Amino acid sequence: MSEPIKYGPAKLLPGDQIRISTNPDTEPFWLAAKEHRLTACQCAACGHFRMPPTAYCPECSSTEKNWPTLPGTATVFSYVVCNRNPKDGEPYIYVPVVVDIDGAPGARLNANVTGCNAEDVHIGMKVTVEWTEIQDGWVLPNFRKL
Repeated sequence: MSEPIKYGPAKLLPGDQIRISTNPDTEPFWLAAKEHRLTACQCAACGHFRMPPTAYCPECSSTEKNWPTLPGTATVFSYVVCNRNPKDGEPYIYVPVVVDIDGAPGARLNANVTGCNAEDVHIGMKVTVEWTEIQDGWVLPNFRKL
C-alpha cells in the first residue's frame, strides 16, 4: 500500500487573479461581502434559503428576498485538492470546497479553504469565513479551518 500524498499548506488563489460579475440577484451578496458580512438569499415569503441566489424561490415562486447576516461558520460538504494554479499552470496547492453555511439550511457556497494542510481537509470539517480582496474592489469569502 502506498503512502498518502503530502501536499503541504492549502493556499488561497491570489485575489488579483479573481474577477466576479454581479446581477440584481447576486449583488446583495457581494455588497455584504464588501462589509465582511456572510449572507445568503432567503425567501421573504416562505423562509427557504437558496445559494446561488435566483430571481424566484424554488419552493413558493416568490420574488421577495431577505439577506440575513449569518454567523460566518460552515461545514465542508465536498472538496478537491488542486496542485496547479488555473491561470498560469504553476505549482500551487489550493483546495476548492463546497460548504454548508451555518444558519442557512440548504444553502451551499463554493470557496477555497486555508489554515491547514491540503491533505487534512475532510468532509465534515468545520470552517470559518475569512475575507480576500479581489479585483475591482470586491471581496471574496473564503474559509479557514477552525
